[in-house]
Amino acid sequence: MNRLADNAERVPVAIVGGSLVGLSASLFLGRLGIGHVLVEKHPRTSHHPRGRGNNIRTMELFRTAGVESAIREAASVLAGNHGILQAPSLTGTEHDWLFREIDPGGRAARISPAGWCLCSQNDLEPVLLGAARDLGGDLRFSTELRSFEQDADGVTAVVWDRRSERPSTVRADYLIAADGPRSPVREALGIGQSGRGELFHNVSITFRAKRLADAVGDRRFIACYLTNPEADGALLPVDNQEQWVFHAPWHPERGETLEEFTDDRCARHIRTAVGMPDLEVEITGKAPWHAAERVADHYGDGRVFLAGDSAHEMSPTGAFGSNTGIQDAHNLAWKIAAVLGGWAGPGLLETYGTERRPVAQATSARAAARSAEHSHPGYSAPATEGPQSDVMAVAMGYRYVRGAVTGADPSAPAVPARFTVSAEPGSRAPHMWVHRCGVRISTLDLYERTCVLLTGPGGASWYEAGRRAADALGVPLVCYRVGDGPDHELAPEPGVDWAELHGTAPDGAVLVRPDGFVAWRAERSVPAPEAALTRALREVLRLDG
Repeated sequence: MNRLADNAERVPVAIVGGSLVGLSASLFLGRLGIGHVLVEKHPRTSHHPRGRGNNIRTMELFRTAGVESAIREAASVLAGNHGILQAPSLTGTEHDWLFREIDPGGRAARISPAGWCLCSQNDLEPVLLGAARDLGGDLRFSTELRSFEQDADGVTAVVWDRRSERPSTVRADYLIAADGPRSPVREALGIGQSGRGELFHNVSITFRAKRLADAVGDRRFIACYLTNPEADGALLPVDNQEQWVFHAPWHPERGETLEEFTDDRCARHIRTAVGMPDLEVEITGKAPWHAAERVADHYGDGRVFLAGDSAHEMSPTGAFGSNTGIQDAHNLAWKIAAVLGGWAGPGLLETYGTERRPVAQATSARAAARSAEHSHPGYSAPATEGPQSDVMAVAMGYRYVRGAVTGADPSAPAVPARFTVSAEPGSRAPHMWVHRCGVRISTLDLYERTCVLLTGPGGASWYEAGRRAADALGVPLVCYRVGDGPDHELAPEPGVDWAELHGTAPDGAVLVRPDGFVAWRAERSVPAPEAALTRALREVLRLDG
């Protein structure tokens, strides 16, 4: 064993980074009963209102994790904001809605129990922090990773408490690096990155302006792209009243420095952009950010895994980056729990990068295309016509064509051109409302701690086979029969056909992973269902023998 581990604190998982992705990893691991330590070098959660767009899939994950209602409460001030506006100024009559509604026609309500949510990072992180600590997570702020070493049995990390100025050693089975785009962990591992690199740069300016709300009027937008060539930028509401954020283009490639963004310059820029030369502006903060298209060449090395910005960078248009990172953490958490719980082989963890990296590559390309489509301030790339306009395909339609699935089409793209509801192996399991013991739930509420086998009205043989296969393999598997009879655990609501929704006959079966993705599907009954299920579970969970 590594000599540094002799006096180390022992924990199953160590997490480096306490922003959205690290906190989400803590929450998801805590829900699964996995002990962990999280270290974050900053003294507290983010105070800057950024990263506000939480897509439907992310909110589904937070719903299952029990924090959806708390997040919506924290985000209530922006609950009525919709759409992206583009205008030369706020005071003129000329303007164009790039899109008016997040969910036109109420499509989301038909395919999900959750919905989009605008919750800024400074409001979301405290919710995740509180929930993670309530579940027993050991989250240490003002603490940074100084070094780490790994061997065949675990990872030894030396951390530094910046308040006491004392080091300590943590010995973990696994380490999750959610330590940002300049990830020291990724660099220490020697993992390179691929992609187009830096796309553009902005300075995010927080400010107060009481009279700006009068110019905005009843236009409750998510963001407004202001296109005055003398002072372009993006305006985002914080409270729809007097607190705002403005993203101003920054051009370091031309020699422009951050020091040039003085309070006076920023205030003048904002006045010109919104078309109110006498607007009183109080600058309250500034933070630079960089839009890039980069994906790590590998998502881990041995017992160390990358998640979030350490694994991928992408343009902020569409809020794909933070959502992709949170979904990284969710994918990884159940796999670590399964391996530590002894019901999956170590090879399951190799599927993390196999599944998530292609999704990040496709998503980062879509994000860049969307920035061009919206003419994001500071980005001069030409817009292209194409599938990037289907945000739902990116948010909900991503799929795993290789990895912890069996029967997926390996030639299918990780992100399709258009989103369709499907229960094909590798895709997100469909949502449908059912009644269990008289309580109305979504089928998505069933997927978190164990694998789940759903069978149709004629799937009694699958139900019994599932229980026998799980017992023989020592795998936690919960089996449900969907139908209206007394022997069915889940009763569908009228007008919904489970078999049709899941792409099977009434005697078919669908195996769903703890993260809500379809692992395997049988379109109808077979002569030896237990053998078929046993093969599927072994392949998905990488069980030997």
